[in-house]
Amino acid sequence: MSLIRNEQIKLTATFLNGIGVAVFAVGGLAPVFSGFSQQGAPSLAVAIAAIICFVTALALHWIARLILGRLEP
Repeated sequence: MSLIRNEQIKLTATFLNGIGVAVFAVGGLAPVFSGFSQQGAPSLAVAIAAIICFVTALALHWIARLILGRLEP
């Protein structure tokens, strides 16, 4: 039974980590690169949104690591 539980825990952690990667890529990286391709610096709102997305991605990754800590030997 612990093998099934461990796989469920790993699947949940992988799902959260995948959401974190998507949030980072779409909300954190894309606006920054888009701002560099245009004339001038990105707006303050875009910069704040990118920082929020970066912090959210880190939080999701950290939560996924906590979930993995519940694996049974």
